[in-house]
Amino acid sequence: MNLTVTTHPNNTVPKLNYDVLIENQPDGGVSATVLGLPDFKGSDVTKEEALEKLIQLLQERKPEIVILEIEPPQTEHPWMKFAGMHKDNPLFPEVLVYIEADRSQIDLENETK
Repeated sequence: MNLTVTTHPNNTVPKLNYDVLIENQPDGGVSATVLGLPDFKGSDVTKEEALEKLIQLLQERKPEIVILEIEPPQTEHPWMKFAGMHKDNPLFPEVLVYIEADRSQIDLENETK
């Protein structure tokens, strides 16, 4: 299996975008949670303050996004085991003639439609 990890140099790091769930809490506060990352959660009195805490948490943890490319394992096509299995069959030429005649008949029928 081949594995490639792509990172960005520090001076060209793209901005990270997060989807954030904002929820009003029963105590009147607000929580902000990064979707898919429940560990990243900020809570405070207002939405703005909760988001600011969340931003501080993200900056402290210094998350990094890398692109992980994994080459799938090489597998044989499932039909390849049947390729050439009838090459030595003495009746195979007759089958080919039958297939060709049948295909020609189908083509003629399709031309007249």
